[in-house]
Amino acid sequence: MKLNTYEKKEKSTAELIVVVESAEFNTALDAVYKKNRNQMAVPGFRRGKAPRKVIESAYGASVFYNDALDIVLPDACAFGVKESELRAVGYPNVSNIEVGDDKSLTITYTVALYPEVTIGDYHGLAAVKPVAVVEDSAVDSEVEAARLRQARLEIANRPLINGDTATIDFVGYVDGETFDGGTGEDYELVIGSNSFISGFEEKMHGMQVGEERDLDLEFPENYQAEHLAGKPVIFKVTLKELRTKILPEADDDLAKDVSEFDTLADYRADIRKNLLESKEKETEGAFEDALLEVLAATLEGDIPDAMADEYIDRQVQQYSQQLQQYGLDLATYFNMSGSSEEQFRESMRPSAEKQVRVSLALEKVVAAEGFTPTEEEIEQAYKETAERYEADIETVKNAIPAETIVNDLNVRAAVKVIRESAIALDPPPDEVEAAEAATAEVETEEKKPKKRASKKKVEASDETDAAEAPTETPKKSSKSKAKAEEKTEE
Repeated sequence: MKLNTYEKKEKSTAELIVVVESAEFNTALDAVYKKNRNQMAVPGFRRGKAPRKVIESAYGASVFYNDALDIVLPDACAFGVKESELRAVGYPNVSNIEVGDDKSLTITYTVALYPEVTIGDYHGLAAVKPVAVVEDSAVDSEVEAARLRQARLEIANRPLINGDTATIDFVGYVDGETFDGGTGEDYELVIGSNSFISGFEEKMHGMQVGEERDLDLEFPENYQAEHLAGKPVIFKVTLKELRTKILPEADDDLAKDVSEFDTLADYRADIRKNLLESKEKETEGAFEDALLEVLAATLEGDIPDAMADEYIDRQVQQYSQQLQQYGLDLATYFNMSGSSEEQFRESMRPSAEKQVRVSLALEKVVAAEGFTPTEEEIEQAYKETAERYEADIETVKNAIPAETIVNDLNVRAAVKVIRESAIALDPPPDEVEAAEAATAEVETEEKKPKKRASKKKVEASDETDAAEAPTETPKKSSKSKAKAEEKTEE
């Protein structure tokens, strides 16, 4: 194998020509022949016994070419890039393959090159820094969540409404016949949880205890049980018991039950303080992102599409792995969402292109500053990563290359340099006014919340743990679990 020629082209690409000698291609052809000969029938020979030349004569001289090229091409393209000492990104694009009379190969292909870019002055960059604002509604939501965690269920003597917990018996009929998973007894269903197929819970609204009702429904077209998908179904439902959720009042007693504070005012002040700390972290992150966008805007140079493609590939792979945790694959997801992988990838392209520009710009800052992390800094980074994932440090070192750690440390250092000289611009006046109003309210109404004594704190913690046990979705009875847990639910 030898590199014939290479030439840099426009738009950060290069064309290479690599020659694969006949002996190398023949080795690949022989490997393909041995792998496939048992599948190829030749008159006069038992399967797997026909010589390669006989099979090539019967099926054509190029019968093994495509599979052999799959073996040869990756190594040939990698060889050319290495010999030329080019810094390539993405995947090679093969434009021509010539097979010589001696079965040598001449492969012409192009690669995208790591771009040569420049950036402007990265000192004193200016961007808008948002104001951290905590609205009353956000505090109210946290208090409401605490009320929900403390809720209890009580028997209700009224028509069924959304949010109730209903104990039901049900039997489903498709084409007049029952089906597996379509029957349940003493099944506890939270109305509004969307546990059953669309329309089931909605059509139960208004039922009284003891009432029987027929629910005329239809299974979704993409229902997991293919023999039921899209079919009409009738569920005969009997409401046996109705319980409603009773929420405690938002008062001092609630604060004592769910926190270490004696009053609701102190509890709300603590919620606001925690939310504000979180918001301040968000605004710092948003300010940093805005600065990096300003930096990336100063970048000049031809950036190959292959860099964005690589970023998208990684994102798609990560998304695929996440779907696998839920028993799905990309094809199923796209079918359910009515989209395609091509649309999915294109939706990610703007973000990918932005990320590539930011990465290239930060790389230039690292080079300009001459950052080089010490061995101690690298070891500390490994230690922190191991602690974060609760893993052994040697396991982390085996999983994460030192190059990745070094790059991460360099990026952090570059961002720090940019951040230290950055200019924070004021946000729009209405945001400033809202922040000032929220701050004034905290200072005048909810100052310095007082915690309870340590003994009361321990008691409240125990009560909170007990209260946070889920009450919204009671477990099925043992009698109903076997019958109802399979097909009726989506």
